[in-house]
Amino acid sequence: MSAMLAVVINCQNINNNKDTVMPHSLVSSNNKPWILSGSELSPFHLKVAAILRAKKIPFRDFPSEGNTFENVRIQLRLKLLKAGLLKLTYPEFTEYDEFPLVPFLFGPNGENLYDSSAIAHWLDRNTDTDSVVNAGDDKQNFLIQLIDEYFDEFGLYMVHHSRWKTSATNNTAGRRLANEMPAIAAPFRSMIDDFFSHRQIRRLPYLFSVAPKNFQIEGLSKKKQPPSHHDCPATHNLIESSYLNILNALEPIFETRPYLFGQYFTLADASLYGQLGMNLTDPSAAQWIKTTAPHVFAWLNRVHQGDFSDHKPDSTLVIDDLLKPLLTEIIRIFYPLMKQNEVAYEQYKRAGETQFNEPAFWREKCLYQGALDGQAFSSVAKSFQVKTWRQIKQHWQQLPPQSQTELAELFSGIDTLAAID
Repeated sequence: MSAMLAVVINCQNINNNKDTVMPHSLVSSNNKPWILSGSELSPFHLKVAAILRAKKIPFRDFPSEGNTFENVRIQLRLKLLKAGLLKLTYPEFTEYDEFPLVPFLFGPNGENLYDSSAIAHWLDRNTDTDSVVNAGDDKQNFLIQLIDEYFDEFGLYMVHHSRWKTSATNNTAGRRLANEMPAIAAPFRSMIDDFFSHRQIRRLPYLFSVAPKNFQIEGLSKKKQPPSHHDCPATHNLIESSYLNILNALEPIFETRPYLFGQYFTLADASLYGQLGMNLTDPSAAQWIKTTAPHVFAWLNRVHQGDFSDHKPDSTLVIDDLLKPLLTEIIRIFYPLMKQNEVAYEQYKRAGETQFNEPAFWREKCLYQGALDGQAFSSVAKSFQVKTWRQIKQHWQQLPPQSQTELAELFSGIDTLAAID
């Protein structure tokens, strides 16, 4: 049973693996499919699945498509990776990182990959498939990275909030996770459902979703109520207004063209789909998306069904005014959040703190107070967001001045990334 539950509860961190990039390989060099280990409940799992389908890389989805023996073997492989007894192929594990719960991607030639964006980069470089990361233009490449990281970091907050608050009365996430497990787990499915649902609801304040004091959803049991937190200001309005802004920004794009940048599916599309696509299976949240942004809803469903018929690998990516509202919202929220997190991280690091992220949050360590668009929030300093932010800053600073100027025009009405220090 422990192997079956490992995908739910195993979240250990390690810091002693090295980057050992494998030689160039073909997609089907030995006719074996890749194995994507995770759960469709995870937006990062959905993101990687979309990338694999867009690249036409055959894969099996674990645990749902594996038998008991295969799943035990995969869980053992994960434990060996996390213990440092099996080498990671990519990316290098640094002091800023923590292992995700899911997904991991295992290749037919022994490849061991984690981190959804890193997986996309590795597949671009090491398989004979269409690139989803490198558009061939420095401005386009920067925007792909920026949109990808925004949805991975802040988009994650929006969709978890929407699942466990907006769809609090009718989401079936715990039950669906339990049903993904092999038949041997059948007697424990009710326990898995309860455990997972309670765990995710309890984690909402860590994931930026903090209910107002005495907040109650009528007809919902106490243990399923979205929680407040004594050290954190309420953020429901902040998250919901940001989600609405994003849907309103995306709607005219997908009313006009099949992907964010035209007729070419990129990592930015994959990240957007992974996050918002997570809410397709949450009834109230899905209905809200459909009502608010019907073209976005239709697009999410097409990607979910693996329909990439509109993807034209020889087409040119488009940067135009349709992207302005999306980029303005991203920079309005993402830029100040990442900057405030980095400042807090550095302050705590200088003070001798060594524990960050979720473990620190539950110990009420490394907390900081901030504001987004005039709304107060409290969060824990997150080392992996520091890494993300520094990579974005480095990418920006390496752009030619003319490219920076042209991009800054898209970030209308707010401070631009040109002011990064």
